[in-house]
Amino acid sequence: MSSSSSPVVPFLCGTASGVALCAGAFLLYKQHESGNLAALFRKKEAEAFSPAAEVASGGLSPISSPTAKAQSPGGEDFAAAASTHAATDVPENAPDACPGVQSETAGKADACAGCPNQKLCASGEAKKADPAVAEIEAKLAGVKNKILVLSGKGGVGKSTVSAQLAWKLAEMGHEVGLLDIDICGPSLPKMMGVNGQEVHRSAEGWSPVFANERLAVMSIGFLLPGEDDAIIWRGPKKNGLIRQFLTDVAWGELDYLIVDTPPGTSDEHLSIVTYLKGAKIDGAVVVTTPQEVALQDVRKEINFCKKVGIDVLGVIENMSGGVFVASTGGAKGMADKMGVPFAGGIPLESNVVLAGESGKSLADLNRSSEASAAVEGIVKKVVASLEERRKLGLVPPVSDFEIPAA
Repeated sequence: MSSSSSPVVPFLCGTASGVALCAGAFLLYKQHESGNLAALFRKKEAEAFSPAAEVASGGLSPISSPTAKAQSPGGEDFAAAASTHAATDVPENAPDACPGVQSETAGKADACAGCPNQKLCASGEAKKADPAVAEIEAKLAGVKNKILVLSGKGGVGKSTVSAQLAWKLAEMGHEVGLLDIDICGPSLPKMMGVNGQEVHRSAEGWSPVFANERLAVMSIGFLLPGEDDAIIWRGPKKNGLIRQFLTDVAWGELDYLIVDTPPGTSDEHLSIVTYLKGAKIDGAVVVTTPQEVALQDVRKEINFCKKVGIDVLGVIENMSGGVFVASTGGAKGMADKMGVPFAGGIPLESNVVLAGESGKSLADLNRSSEASAAVEGIVKKVVASLEERRKLGLVPPVSDFEIPAA
């Protein structure tokens, strides 16, 4: 894994936006002409989109300045490739009550009467597999382990856990990638000490930002014109960016790709599960805090994993002990009841806060601290679990779960 790259050339917002829209229209026309019907289907609010064009035009936020750091990766090829990245479930010219092309009633429901796409939907042509799944499988062929960091609850410390897992794995000698798909709240650039860095272009693709020689990071935080700009996007645009992070970033050979997710079980989660269906998700760690208010949402996340076929490698209780009262048995009690492993707890101490604020690992701050020892123990359990599964010839489960229509 090499950090060598060449700078991205900035481009004018009007040019980038125009290229994205024109390329998108041209591609849709050619796909229609060649019979690639699935490419025609997208959510009604989705437009030709690329992060490059959005950042350059200030489209990430109404308050973004187009004269600010418009350095996102791209150009014509990036924008054109992105034009087909919007979610593909509802035809643009479909009636409001369209059930979606993935629905069992597509082309057959009462709402489909009179729709120009009725015959095509009824034939099942639009249900063909998204070509991005195979593309991503090939792109990530050099990644040995892909792990999601999940939680049904916000504020429990998923990004803290993601950052410290990545630091520790790299310290153990592994090649690590850290992907931030929390599109609206990207914390990892700061937590990894690479805030303000920019994405660069290399011959292999878009080079991630390196926190050290073994640890590469990718986040929308690197693409924002300003650090405090808001990302005000609907699902299709989030979906498009996640796809680009998987298809266009040159991750290279990795032992671990850690994916930090936002709270919940919605757009970003469905996107990552769908796109990694071919590459396979090796498992997930689920983060919670001890109190029942958090646990009640984390149970939903564990059930999400079971439904979509993701192995839970371990539940981590962050901010363990002291302040939060485990009135219903805490994370361990929940894990035992739900039949998933408990990986351990990370105590609430100042070192954990300082690590995130300063962009350092807990080991760098104070290797002898209780929190540092806890993270090391958790990482060893996760690594041992993955290695044991591999020795036994176990492979990540394949789910027949069907992503619901919008």
